[in-house]
Amino acid sequence: MKRGLPKRKQIEGVKHVLLVSSGKGGVGKSTVAVNLSVALANLNHRVCLLDADIYGPSIPIMMNLSESPVLDEHDRMLPLQNYGIGVMSMGSLVSSQSAVVWRGPMVMGALNKLIFSTNWGNTDFLVIDTPPGTGDIHLSLTQTVSISGALVVTTPQLVARADVRKGVDMFNKLGVPVLGMVQNMSSYTCSNCGHINQVFGHDETVKMAESLNIDMLGDVPLDPKIAHSCDSGVPLVISHPESRAAKVYGEIAEKICSQIIDSDS
Repeated sequence: MKRGLPKRKQIEGVKHVLLVSSGKGGVGKSTVAVNLSVALANLNHRVCLLDADIYGPSIPIMMNLSESPVLDEHDRMLPLQNYGIGVMSMGSLVSSQSAVVWRGPMVMGALNKLIFSTNWGNTDFLVIDTPPGTGDIHLSLTQTVSISGALVVTTPQLVARADVRKGVDMFNKLGVPVLGMVQNMSSYTCSNCGHINQVFGHDETVKMAESLNIDMLGDVPLDPKIAHSCDSGVPLVISHPESRAAKVYGEIAEKICSQIIDSDS
């Protein structure tokens, strides 16, 4: 069986590949991927962002990109650029009004083209926003691409945390280092009195991270500015750099860099 598996290979021009994943949809994974990418770029790293959600790409909206990529002299696609980040997404290759109604082999072919037929230039971090769950795309990525690590995004509710365990188990079985967990929508700060309310609870997520032997990378608060930033196409780290959430994204980026640098040494 091992002889039949594809060999993992380095993506040309890319030093490190980071997967941003979640067991369940709707937990803000793409928002984390976008703001993490900008936070890494703020640390003077060259960053690209790949939207691997073939069926439901959302990165072009969040990054305010509406054009289509062009080809270089070797017929490789050039990532679209905004906020200092290079971006590739199926959403930039098909009409925003068109549904992608494909079977698995076509999806895998499209993913392979996005990864290996793109000129990533000289990239320190390629952040890959994966679709929810533990499906074909995750398996294809982890079996064919050399990955530096993955982070899992959850919200405090039990229904989200239960699926996170499955995602961590998948990465462990496939030999992908899990860099840690990001808890999204963890708390809400009252705009009148400043009181921090743990809307959905907090302690159980910390306990789960401990039981899985992975780090808690950060707690991103529930902030209306995050949703507005996504809709307007300006990541929160850029639109509200002094907000508590933006600072958490910066801390997450620093922790990830520290882990990867330590592993390199």
